[in-house]
Amino acid sequence: MGFALFFQNFSTFLTRRGLYLEDLFVVPEARGRGIGKALMIHLAQRCVENGWGHFQWAVLDWNTPSIDFYKSLGAEMLDEWTNVRVSGAALTKLAAR
Repeated sequence: MGFALFFQNFSTFLTRRGLYLEDLFVVPEARGRGIGKALMIHLAQRCVENGWGHFQWAVLDWNTPSIDFYKSLGAEMLDEWTNVRVSGAALTKLAAR
């Protein structure tokens, strides 16, 4: 019905481990049944049980349904951060330096 792809990371700001959610997906026909919420609660519980300092992920700024869902769970949007990526030809060029 759905999955959460995540990994453990480390925050130099908090000087603690944390959990980064790479992807949360629930099949369209099962959305609205609490599956995504259950997955998020489970991951939050893992953080607390392990003494990790944060649970973090990214969401596209146009994805209003997801943003509203995350806010309903108590998440805050970190608008002061900018995601950065190097890919494709730029990645190849950087690697060749």
